[in-house]
Amino acid sequence: MFCYSPFHHSPPLITKWKPQLLFFKPNFKSQFSPLNFYPNQNFPHFFTKRISGYPIKSPAFSSSLEDEFDVELGRLLSLLPEEMRRRIREHEELRELIEVVMDIGRKPLARFPSGDFVLSDCPITVQDIEHATSQVGDFAIDNRAGISRTLHRISAIRNRKGTIIGLTCRVGRAISGSADLLRDLVQDGASLLLIGPPGVGKTTIIRDIARMLANDYKKRVMIVDTSNEIGGDGDIPHAGIGCARRMQVPDSDMQHKVLIEAVENHMPQVIVIDEIGTKLEAMAACTIAQRGIQLVATAHGVTIENLIMNPSLEILIGGIQSVTLGDEEANRRGVQKTVLERKGPSTFSCGVEIVSKTELRVHRCLEATVDAVLAGRFPRIEIRKMNSQGLEESSQTFTDISSDKEDLVVTGDLSETSDENSIGNHFPSDLSSKMADDSTEDRDLLHMYVYGLF
Repeated sequence: MFCYSPFHHSPPLITKWKPQLLFFKPNFKSQFSPLNFYPNQNFPHFFTKRISGYPIKSPAFSSSLEDEFDVELGRLLSLLPEEMRRRIREHEELRELIEVVMDIGRKPLARFPSGDFVLSDCPITVQDIEHATSQVGDFAIDNRAGISRTLHRISAIRNRKGTIIGLTCRVGRAISGSADLLRDLVQDGASLLLIGPPGVGKTTIIRDIARMLANDYKKRVMIVDTSNEIGGDGDIPHAGIGCARRMQVPDSDMQHKVLIEAVENHMPQVIVIDEIGTKLEAMAACTIAQRGIQLVATAHGVTIENLIMNPSLEILIGGIQSVTLGDEEANRRGVQKTVLERKGPSTFSCGVEIVSKTELRVHRCLEATVDAVLAGRFPRIEIRKMNSQGLEESSQTFTDISSDKEDLVVTGDLSETSDENSIGNHFPSDLSSKMADDSTEDRDLLHMYVYGLF
């Protein structure tokens, strides 16, 4: 691995700069960090083994993306008065702009990762709102509009008479490579369900997944775009979706019908849908999955447990039913006679919890995760991160039972084949080597609690 450095310091008394090739030796040293599986809950910690992955994008590639983003950002800022445009362009976090909020009678705000920034000392007037709305598309029944050939979303707030009195102008970005952490799952044809709270980047990731499937793997991809957030506003979709096709939804209440129409009329291999939120949409997704079509979708939530507790979306993970056990079975399991179990097969094969734009938690077998949560066990997950240098880091997790980190439980099936044929592969390399060195002296440090052998 090498890179070109124009910042090589020349010897003393020589002012001419010289290029130099710098060679780096990859560092594969394992690192361990405690990590909570569910935030704000008393679940055990995990140990993560990080392994560096793909290189950073080339400077020319990044420069072209930045130029395109500058043009699209300028089209959004044109909705604002001149003074507000000037102040927001002078902000040091201009490229990290999240959204602009304008409410009649209040000062306009620009929201950045560091906090809110006041754009003007003068409150927003009716004329400011009318100027902004005149440059965007028509507002649909969900009070959302957009700017043609961009990914920006303009959301309206109306009064009781239906007049627009406030706008939320969210910045949309097409970030190529945002789905690289899930490339192996996408390539295998797995149906993916992405879970995360609003604003964490779900739409950005599935947009890049659609581009990846259509351009890199040459599949027939159909996007069911409810609010034109994936493919942008207007009849011509944004270039960020690549060669994927897009079906617009005239009314959010008709989204489940458009899903079935996409399958029956256009013969896709992949269906991409954003924000499954109703029971009808969940049932339509379940029907599509049973027809042999790869499904990529998002849903609001923080963890898989949120889907289990959501009566509208529980069908996505197979549905939940209450089962009454006999006395003998209840005593054997050590549980109460009435328990919750998964009703049927899961609509999606894999689940992904989006923690942040650089960290994902992958459940390779969504059914096994649901069964473990319902049984009160801790499911096995993979933690994938993108470090500050833009390198990918894949992870394996190990349940921590003892506070001194000496007693470990190996979860999962010990008979799995891929890279896990031996028990030693379940442990991080540094820990395995340490145990090997100490095996002759301290054989009693390792305690393995086997759940079952098959």
